[in-house]
Amino acid sequence: MGIRLDLLHRVTDEELHELSERNPGYQFERTADGRLLVTPTGLTSGRRSLKVAYQLERWNERTGLGVVFDSSTGFRLPDGSLLSPDASWVRRERWEALSPEQREGFGPFCPDAVFEVRSASQSPEELREKMQTYLANGARLGVLIDPYRKAVEIYRPGAPVERYEGVQRVSLDPELPGFTLELEPLFE
Repeated sequence: MGIRLDLLHRVTDEELHELSERNPGYQFERTADGRLLVTPTGLTSGRRSLKVAYQLERWNERTGLGVVFDSSTGFRLPDGSLLSPDASWVRRERWEALSPEQREGFGPFCPDAVFEVRSASQSPEELREKMQTYLANGARLGVLIDPYRKAVEIYRPGAPVERYEGVQRVSLDPELPGFTLELEPLFE
């Protein structure tokens, strides 16, 4: 399970950025109430996250509908949290509306689509809580992949969670038109 730290002061964006740079291999995030979350990324987890981002990027190259980000990208959500999904996607018009300075810093909004891949140090409940945070802050699609249970959960605002087990692929229409997530490589 990741580490949650209750600090005497709220960690600033600058401090979070510096922590990340000084500690490669760890993912630092901040909850809306100011707690610092630290999740180490192991080899298998990093490999799975990359495979998700790769599939998303291949789809995006074909469609040109947006911009894809990897697990090291932080997003400052409206509730004050700063989270880094394992992979994420933002519609092109939202990206193009950002100034050059905004593009260099943490994302000033919640991505349109977020992907989280459960690692050995995370519980399913912890990631489900993150999915609810993403939805509450504007995500249109959340995908939680649990390779240990060979399951995937799809989150959409105002809709019940869709849970699939034992399937090889899942369509993510209409939010990501024509994108089918191939699960077999993620469950290896």
